[in-house]
Amino acid sequence: MDSFYASVEERDNPELKGKPLAVAWSGPRGVVLTANYAARVHKVRSALPVSLALKRYPELILIPPRMDVYKEVSQMIHEVFHRYTDVIEPLSLDEAYLDVSHVQGELSAATMLAKKLKGDILEETKLTASAGVSFNKFLAKLASGTNKPDGLTVITPDDAPAIIAALPIEDFYGVGPKTAAKLKALGIHKGADLKTHSLEELKETFGKVGEGFYHLARAEDDRPVEDRETKSISSETTFEEDTGDKDFLRKELQPLSVQVAERLTKDKLAGRTVTLKIKYHNFRQITRQTTLESPVVEASDIEKAARGILEGVELERKVRLLGVGVSNLSEKGLVKKPKKAPMFD
Repeated sequence: MDSFYASVEERDNPELKGKPLAVAWSGPRGVVLTANYAARVHKVRSALPVSLALKRYPELILIPPRMDVYKEVSQMIHEVFHRYTDVIEPLSLDEAYLDVSHVQGELSAATMLAKKLKGDILEETKLTASAGVSFNKFLAKLASGTNKPDGLTVITPDDAPAIIAALPIEDFYGVGPKTAAKLKALGIHKGADLKTHSLEELKETFGKVGEGFYHLARAEDDRPVEDRETKSISSETTFEEDTGDKDFLRKELQPLSVQVAERLTKDKLAGRTVTLKIKYHNFRQITRQTTLESPVVEASDIEKAARGILEGVELERKVRLLGVGVSNLSEKGLVKKPKKAPMFD
């Protein structure tokens, strides 16, 4: 989806249309979750601290997130997905891989399918999506970000070698800042540079991930699209000020438990294991859990279990973040195995 959270806010409040805005948590530790394209002109991006975003553009409009609304819209989008394929791998609320290898005619047919899907999403949510169509996940994702917003990009087997050769090394799947720096130190700045290195060289330097780099440089990516079964449902909150007040933490368990219960109910799930997550002000994180005799779905039961865990925790220092989760979920069916590409992101 194109600047998903921000686009939902523009859709629901037409007065915001075209104005630089960001969806962000408030407070001194607030970060930008999504910025619309008008804000990106001013170098406001997701994950940017709100304080820095406002320095870059003081007139930036800040909108508090409405996660329940975004989840509802995301569910609508997934309902559209399921009209075209049952093999869907969600990456986030606004992004997913779809395996459409059942479509006859390969990439041309997949491209027509992507056009229909984009049209359905626009008609039913009033939001635009960008799609990438290709013969593997790496290239489909790369294509999906090429012509945003409202883009549709196809990378064919004939196109792939030149595109990968010119691709900056930091845009390769699995390459983070540290790995990029290490690759550049070896003189590897683009895909063409990466392709000059042998499999043995890359494995020796980078281990198993080096084997992946070798194949990506040759447009090879055999990762299947996998439906990810929900293994846990959780909710967490980061406090504006660190706290060592246990009474305050007890009270915070209630809204967190409600949020988890709502998601469990919506997904028709229940779980036997309740987990409490605590992150201290120095970013050290601990988790404690309890497994119950019977599955729970009610907020009161989740809160009771979480409180029991909290009582047994001796706080080492002030707490920055508190989270509640439920796992060991009841199963609601099996997922079909994916076929081979084509696929699109």
